[in-house]
Amino acid sequence: MDAAAATLPRKSGSVDRLVRLAEADMAGVNRLITDRMQSDVAIIPALAEHLIAAGGKRLRPLMTVAAARLAGADNDHFQKLAAAVEFIHTATLLHDDVVDGSQLRRGKVAAHLIWGGAQSVLVGDFLFARAFELMVETNSMKALEILARASRVIAEGEVLQLMRSHDLNLSQAVYLEIIQAKTAELFAAASEAGAVSAGVDAAKSQALRDYGLNLGLAFQLADDALDYGGATETLGKNAGDDFREGKATLPLLLAIARSGPREAEFWERAIGRREQTEADFRRARELIIGSGALDATLDLAADYADKAKASLAMFPANDWREALEELADFAVSRRA
Repeated sequence: MDAAAATLPRKSGSVDRLVRLAEADMAGVNRLITDRMQSDVAIIPALAEHLIAAGGKRLRPLMTVAAARLAGADNDHFQKLAAAVEFIHTATLLHDDVVDGSQLRRGKVAAHLIWGGAQSVLVGDFLFARAFELMVETNSMKALEILARASRVIAEGEVLQLMRSHDLNLSQAVYLEIIQAKTAELFAAASEAGAVSAGVDAAKSQALRDYGLNLGLAFQLADDALDYGGATETLGKNAGDDFREGKATLPLLLAIARSGPREAEFWERAIGRREQTEADFRRARELIIGSGALDATLDLAADYADKAKASLAMFPANDWREALEELADFAVSRRA
């Protein structure tokens, strides 16, 4: 059973309009990405390209482009910031896959399984360094401050998640704190950096930061739901990875809270002690869907998507604003 079959109909969205509007700008961003991931050390571009060329929606740099254009940018200086955002994101993925022992990323074998964990971590460090070089080239101390802060907050979020990953008593508040740091912060920084590059006032840059933060929360909540409601064929990673790694995500936490004594023992064995059998993920999916935890997670994601759209109210209605509104709905309704 996938998420669409398991849950009530929700407003669908799309990233297509945003992709069309940003096509010319993203061509410039992609040229920067290709150029700046090069190195005389051959393994660096090979490993980086394995992940970067694997696809992905490039949502974070797209948001930098869209925020800059919505804010009235009349040049392409923000392209370097968008490329820096993508490098930061890719670096965190390389590091995360080593920490989590992930098998797949964007439908391909995880880089650390091909080149090794040490190499993946070090290439991630290289991409972080490239990101900061790009930021410096923009001569914007404010943009540098925004993305440097985001890099720190992401690292803090990852460490906090690692410390609490098997905690069956994790509160919803702490869970939201973790995903705000490890995911939503880069969405927020990507949007805010684009706004700053356009030279808008503080109120408008804060509005675009709020949009990105709420979109990032919606995106991660939907991602956590997809781990139990999606399929490996469309996800680009193995369905159930969060369960097998013992991650305490919101669908799991809500299902545990709604479980009786019999199910509590199952959760303690499978997540608390990670003594899992092949049949456990199927049972976990049944409990999560049957308890309404999947619906509740997606309802919360939809609430954050609505907040994201509301943040755009101070901007004139135009194609860029409508594309960002559609992106907020897409974050919740997507299948991958």
